[in-house]
Amino acid sequence: MNIFKNLLLVLLIAFTVSCSKSTSDSDNEDTSKVDKAANLLATGDSANDILSNDNFDKILIEIAYVTGFKPTESAMTQFTDYLKEHTFKDEIELIYKELSSPVEDELTLQEIADLETKNRTIYNSGSTLAIYIYFADAPAEGDDIEDGLVTLGAVYRNTSMIIHEVTVKDLSSRSILINDADVETTTLNHEFGHLFGLVDLGSDMVNDHESQSENSDGELAGDNHCNQNGCLMHAELQFGGSTGKSTLISSIAQYEDGIKAGCALSGNTVLALLQNTTSKTNAAIAGLDPECILDIRANGGR
Repeated sequence: MNIFKNLLLVLLIAFTVSCSKSTSDSDNEDTSKVDKAANLLATGDSANDILSNDNFDKILIEIAYVTGFKPTESAMTQFTDYLKEHTFKDEIELIYKELSSPVEDELTLQEIADLETKNRTIYNSGSTLAIYIYFADAPAEGDDIEDGLVTLGAVYRNTSMIIHEVTVKDLSSRSILINDADVETTTLNHEFGHLFGLVDLGSDMVNDHESQSENSDGELAGDNHCNQNGCLMHAELQFGGSTGKSTLISSIAQYEDGIKAGCALSGNTVLALLQNTTSKTNAAIAGLDPECILDIRANGGR
């Protein structure tokens, strides 16, 4: 009888271990099956998916931030309101992930992409579209602080964005008329405009309103920004005004191992825009002009 009990106990233990191993293997297998490819495309490639509810009815945004550089609640509220205004996504969820500093004096495009690979935890799943935004404690490579040619934010993939929060804070401290939330919101909304596919970057233009600037060959070419004054997607926000265009072209069109910065938002003109709109209308945040809104609506947005 004791032999039978012992045998039964051994079989029970073996069965338990087997079940435990099977569950663990299954979990690992599920993790390995996460398809990241759909989140690693070019800027603007997911414009219709973001704007419409055809394939995804929810946006999940991972806000990864270095300790001490978390975005303001006010900016995130205005940002989600902006998304709801221009997309059909009624459900937009933000999740926050605090990270240690990479301890870099400046960040190259490749380093930014590498940090995403290391820290990003969410990808498209079912009817949920995933976005990753990194708030950094280091400026962008090539910033010229003395001339005010600094990068506030950039998009470099279809669901990936960086906000140089350290530069945002520095810029907002230069004016008593604006605060961190104003600069954060303007930067977030402008960069997300490119994820909407603006201008001619995944959302076709209904009417021609794309600005042109000199490319690296000295030729005029479309720069995926709007030529309408007062628009959030106006070209001067990217290039820093006429005096800064040639200086910033190389960094904006920068490629590193196939990664392209679709836009690098310039600090000086954002500061000027915010101060100008605040003094005129008491509404610091610029919006999209009618031409950009037409493009969005034609591609499935509101």
